[in-house]
Parts: sequence; C-alpha cells; structure tokens
Amino acid sequence: MPHTAATCLKIARLLSLKKTISTSLPHSNQIPIVKQEPDKNQTPGHNGQLTGKKTPPRGYETEDMQRRVDWLAQQTGHRIDEFSLEDPTNYKGLAENQIGYIGMPLSIAGPLKIAGTYANGDFCVPLCTLEGTLSLSMTRGLYLTYQAGGITSRHINQQLSRSPVFVFETLSEAYDFLPWLNAHAKEIKIAAQSTTNHGKLLSVEKHIIHNRVIIEFKYNTAEAAGQNMVTLATDAACRWIKNNYKSKNPFRHLVESNFCCDKNPAQKTILHGRGHHVICSFSVSNTLLKKLLRVEVDDIVRCINDMHLGSQLAGVVGMNLHTSNALAALYLALGQDVACVAENCVGIATYEKIDENLFVTLSMPSITVGTVGGATRLKQQRQNLELLGCTGEDGSKKLAEIVCAAALSLEISLAGSIVSNEFASAHAKFGR
Repeated sequence: MPHTAATCLKIARLLSLKKTISTSLPHSNQIPIVKQEPDKNQTPGHNGQLTGKKTPPRGYETEDMQRRVDWLAQQTGHRIDEFSLEDPTNYKGLAENQIGYIGMPLSIAGPLKIAGTYANGDFCVPLCTLEGTLSLSMTRGLYLTYQAGGITSRHINQQLSRSPVFVFETLSEAYDFLPWLNAHAKEIKIAAQSTTNHGKLLSVEKHIIHNRVIIEFKYNTAEAAGQNMVTLATDAACRWIKNNYKSKNPFRHLVESNFCCDKNPAQKTILHGRGHHVICSFSVSNTLLKKLLRVEVDDIVRCINDMHLGSQLAGVVGMNLHTSNALAALYLALGQDVACVAENCVGIATYEKIDENLFVTLSMPSITVGTVGGATRLKQQRQNLELLGCTGEDGSKKLAEIVCAAALSLEISLAGSIVSNEFASAHAKFGR
C-alpha cells in the first residue's frame, strides 16, 4: 500500500538517523556545540582553532562531506546536528499548499576574518546554493582577505520603510492634507507603534505628486528583518488617518505605493538605503594578489573600469559584479527572504591603488536580514545563525556585516578570475 505523508516523514528521519550514527565520531570524541563568538580576551582571529588548515577540505564524496563536518567542528566547536525533515506544521506562516520537500546542499566557506562594529573575529560562513564554483570562489576570496589581514566593516544604519499613497480628487485637497499630517504626527506614531513591541517609527516623510501624497514610514525593526512588522504598523497608521482626517471629498489609500522599492532594484535605495546599511573594505598587497589570484593591482584597477563602463552602458542599478550570488546562497542558509536579493543587490564596489596595494570597498545600503521571525525558526537555519553567533542582541546588525563581508570576498574572487582570464576554465572544471 502507498505510504502516507506522515509515514514517509518517519522513514526519512530513521534513514537520516541511521546514516548519521554510522558516520559520526564516537561519543567521547564529540565536540560540544557552542556559538562561534570569539573570546573577548583573545586576539581577534584565533577563535579556538584546533587545526592548521584554514579552508574546508575539498571533494564530492560522502567521506569528503564528513571531513568537512569534522573540520567545521574543529574550527568552531560547532557540530552539525543530524539531518531531519521539518514537520509540515512548522511551515505555517512560511508556505502554503505544501506537497513535499526539495533537497538543497548546505556548504561552508571560510575563513572570514572581520573587524567590525558588531562582527569581530573569525567565522565560517554557511551557504545554500546550486551554483557550481560559488562556494569555492567565496572561500578563495575569504582566504585572500584573511591572509591580507581581514576585512574592516562598519554598520552605518538600520531602517525599513513602507510607503502608502493617499489619493484625493483635486490637487488642492492633496496640498491641504500635508499640514494636517504634521499637526497629528504624534497620534500617527502612536497608532503605528501600537502593533509592535519591538519596532520603532523613526520618521515620516511626505511627497506630493499630482493629487496624491506618498507617505514614507521608516522604522527600526530591531532583530527582525521586519517586512511584516512595517506593513502591519503602517496599515494601523493609515486606518487612523482614514478615520480622523476630514476631506472635502472622499479619498482613498493604498498601504504600499512601491515608492519604498520593496524587492525592486532602485537608485533610491542606493542613496537612502532600506534595511541594514553596511560598508566593508580590505587592502591587499600586490605580492599576495599575484600569489592567490594570479593578477596584479594595476590589472584589476584597469579592467574593473572596463566592466564598470559596460555596466553603465547597460543601465545596471548599482556597481558590482554579482553580489546577488552571495546574497541568495546566504539567505537560503540563514532563513532570510530570498526575494529581497532583488532589492539588496544594488551595492557599489570600488577598486583603488593606494601605496602599491589594492584597496577594495563594497557599500551595501540595503541588506534586509533578521535573526528572529520568518524561517529563522527552522532547525537548520537556526543552527546556521548559531554558528555565526547571530542570535542575541544586535544579532541582525552582526549578521548584516557578515553578509556584506562575504559578498565582498566573492566579488574580489570573481574579479580576479575574469581579469586573469580563468573565468571560463574555472566554470568548465567546477561548474558543470
């Protein structure tokens, strides 16, 4: 007889448990699970490493995967739990009409050495991707920056917006609406914040266009990515306005006008940001660049200008090679909203020659991540956040810095492969 969904789930769990038991270390050799947070008394960068090998072992066989699991445990003290499927009820609020599961590989890249506002120390970065070469390429970039002394990171800002539009019959009515909004700012703020215990309304900006007024509500969403939070809060504010503003003629509103650019790449996001704004940079010598990427500083600077020119001619929003690759792989592994990649990929990367070294900077004004809510509650995604030590206060800011640093590492690796003319051969070897 055909198996029910519940029976299939139990069988999958038993098979997974059997495989894990057969390949795991003896109990006496197990390393306890701890957060990958550097000891405050240690020099940043050591973080309890127990092996001299800085990058994950390679290979595609089952034993190679186990070697990486053991390597990760030795590097961080964090051992991956046995694989098990989520109970379908855990997806309530995340997915509807579920009929099964799709297997996706979990990879690791490292070492990331970072000195930031919130993220400090060495980290191994979890990735979920089906893009051949991505994990190896990020590891190469991370190793380059590690050997160069690490990445400097600064968290600039955090705010997430929602932009309703109010539509009136005439221009005069739209114009008269503006001073009323200013006069009732306090009541509007109270209405917005009544829906959340953690979100704070930072500002309200007003833009009149024809007979319409767009209002941009900007919030600090604390540890949450905050898309639902700002929607509910703004809806409450709009309903208060609708119930209390007396216009000469009936008016209508939409809770979102798309002015906030939610899940859309936009120049506005580059200028004003949405989510976390992070800037990362590093400096690398010409000698190390030649050794690891087989290119020189002058080669990179000259050729990047060629690629930026192509981007401008094509009308690309932002100025980077492929931050979207890093974002998608990180977001899947860390329980983030992957559709936000469309809006978050508008970073600007620059390459400069300073004192014979290559100075690389990536500014990402929009990183929409959180450490609570959404898919961050799923078992493996939660484990991955624990691996990075991004589960407590200011965890979302720390995570945003790690995301930006990982994206920067992938940028420099791709730049090196294109400039050295190894891009095609690398994909021929690892990408198919």
